[in-house]
Amino acid sequence: MTKKRQILVIGNNTNGCTPKHEKLAYEIGVQIAKSDSVLITGGLGGVMSAASHGSHDTNGLTVGIIPQDDATMANEFCDIVIPTGMGLARDFLNALTADGVIIVGGGSGTLSEVCAAYMYKKPMVAIRNIKSSIEPYIDGFLDHRENIKIVGVDTPSDAVKKILKLIAKSYNSDTESTDAEIIDDFNKIKSGEVSRMAQKSSG
Repeated sequence: MTKKRQILVIGNNTNGCTPKHEKLAYEIGVQIAKSDSVLITGGLGGVMSAASHGSHDTNGLTVGIIPQDDATMANEFCDIVIPTGMGLARDFLNALTADGVIIVGGGSGTLSEVCAAYMYKKPMVAIRNIKSSIEPYIDGFLDHRENIKIVGVDTPSDAVKKILKLIAKSYNSDTESTDAEIIDDFNKIKSGEVSRMAQKSSG
């Protein structure tokens, strides 16, 4: 059985979420469901609820990872609710759960999640031309480490298409890296065996 891709959608909570944010997030949820990927959100209102609504309406699977310890705090469109009781620390759990991240606006809370995803080198795309805490970093990096570029896109469809490509590229890169490490380890072992055989022969 092939593992489904897990896409985290983040952005403004109820406070600061405009009808434009909701429309974009809803359509992103629809496109994620159509791609047969799992939608992950912070499980609350605003962008999180709108994206979950779109995925839910398209028969997609939605997961809400909420900061509270009470599952009833999640929005009504979450199929699976994970009540962490971790408060803001759950931002790191969201990032680690995701194969890739789509950003729709957002304030300091969203920036926290972006920082967590950046530290773990998760592929990220962000909708352009929406005033947010992320705007200065779109099509660039958060800092000098240049861990992962936040790629700007203009539409929900482009956002999902791009994140799927970045996830695939990241997966292939990780696989190639792992294969290279295995080959390197094998060569080291083989070299060690040859060395020991040579020493035994000369002794």
